[in-house]
Amino acid sequence: MPISPARAAALDILLRIERQDAYASELLHSGQYSKLSLADHALTTELVMGVLRWRSRLDQEIRRFSAKRVDKLDLEVLTALRLGAYQLMFLDRVPERAAVHESVELVKRARKRSAVPFANAVLRKLAASTDDSAGRDHKVEEITPGSAAELSQALAHPLWLVERWAREFGFDRAEEICRYGQHAPETAVRLVDPQAEALAELRQNGIDLVPGRLLTSARRVRSGNISSTAAYAEGRVAIQDEASQLVGLLVGRGSRILDCCAAPGGKTRVLAERNPEAGIVALELHPHRARLLRKLVPAKNVEVIHSDLHEFTSSVLFDRVLVDVPCSGTGTLAHNPEIKWRLKPEDLADLQQRQLSILRAAMLLVEAGGVLVYSSCSLEREENEEVLEQALAAESSFRVLDARAELERLQEEGELAWKNIDSLLSGQFVRTIPGLHPCDGFFVALLKKS
Repeated sequence: MPISPARAAALDILLRIERQDAYASELLHSGQYSKLSLADHALTTELVMGVLRWRSRLDQEIRRFSAKRVDKLDLEVLTALRLGAYQLMFLDRVPERAAVHESVELVKRARKRSAVPFANAVLRKLAASTDDSAGRDHKVEEITPGSAAELSQALAHPLWLVERWAREFGFDRAEEICRYGQHAPETAVRLVDPQAEALAELRQNGIDLVPGRLLTSARRVRSGNISSTAAYAEGRVAIQDEASQLVGLLVGRGSRILDCCAAPGGKTRVLAERNPEAGIVALELHPHRARLLRKLVPAKNVEVIHSDLHEFTSSVLFDRVLVDVPCSGTGTLAHNPEIKWRLKPEDLADLQQRQLSILRAAMLLVEAGGVLVYSSCSLEREENEEVLEQALAAESSFRVLDARAELERLQEEGELAWKNIDSLLSGQFVRTIPGLHPCDGFFVALLKKS
């Protein structure tokens, strides 16, 4: 029995994620795997994201039946075992024999033949265990942890992150965040071409769009694969989480707008749509990402510049500045589960210094009376409130605006579909929390220069 293309692709992607610090979402949508059939691509996505979401639980089960320490196994062998364990534990539609056999074949394909008997024994024992226990297709909803340690183990999140969230948001909210991260989130899209929604091509491709939950201008994909359509390929429909879209809307309207860390360009696109007459400068540090940004945002009023913000100079200041900083991404674990296994507590201090440097450089480019919007897709105080505290202590010409007024403006304009504005606020700031809100976790602060 040959190895299915889906399982071979899943192994290759997972190995690249481990070895190259690549991101699953980028690899799954790369040209290398575009030739997979829709069914194979769907299975590849399920396997890759499932293994990343449940990695610690999978390793726990492998450890039960392994005579060798998990951290001593060759990466190829461990990854094949994780793929087999995920199918045995969570995918009740996959025959047990296929899950075991093809995972063992993946070990052979990786040229680790000496490990074949070991992998076969581990997976057969695991298969027998799932038969004897509660069975497969483990339900997240049925898990009832009572402590941070139990929550970490049951819902496959690093303990240090769970403990942080429990301190910051409370245990129940931490549990909601973890639960949200263990499901494939609904795909949210923005209609760059408002006519795209009515196109017969979407219906012919089985695409069913429903209104956004957070924003009236957003749509959610109820069924179908939007990324396989011509509308998506041509940029008339763009995949973008609703919280990310909200950040762009909170920037408001201006005549000279600067997007400091613009790639991949989703928020830049929102700025261009909302400000068709404005002059918009989109900065990007990396040349290849600047090229992708230009392709994604072809609007003539957007000037894409490949530059480090610290070296960028302008003859005029800007009345609106967006500083969407590079961050840990802990608010995006439903989309990027690999982050939780990569991130370390000590990384937050380094990120904070980088974010503070970017923010202070951006402050110099805001005109008097102008507004700077600081945002991150992190849930951590070090990357949000603490960055602002340090920046404001050094730049006394800025003050924090109460974000409630901007949310109320969006609600009055018919943009904000979410009724409970209070739930979107953390003091003067906007904060979306996965699980409480149907989107990624974002932090947004609005600063005005006197």
